[in-house]
Amino acid sequence: MSADRIGVARIAVFGRHGVLPEEAVLGQRFYISLDARLDLASAGRSDDVAHTVSYADLTQIAVDIATERRFNLIEALAEAIAATILERFPPVEAITVRVDKPSAPVPAILDGVSVAITRRRGERA
Repeated sequence: MSADRIGVARIAVFGRHGVLPEEAVLGQRFYISLDARLDLASAGRSDDVAHTVSYADLTQIAVDIATERRFNLIEALAEAIAATILERFPPVEAITVRVDKPSAPVPAILDGVSVAITRRRGERA
């Protein structure tokens, strides 16, 4: 697997994800981070966007899924984003998706909760 990476950090989205009924009604902010593994040597040598995966396209997938669909679990949100990226961008060998939920309804004082998953091309979750 390539050591090269494209990263997108803390995409802010407003979504209605969560198990509790109030979360579906009120919604809240989520942050999504992406770490795509792919070979960037050709892009680096050619200086041609056609030889890479656009971070704008990766970002748009995360935004679309997080704002247009609803999930009970942030694990399912991360899984949907990872699967879509691997499906749409064959050069991506692996993708790590992190979803942060800063306003999780937990009876404790905390900065938030998060999940991070890594999926590789050809592997089943």
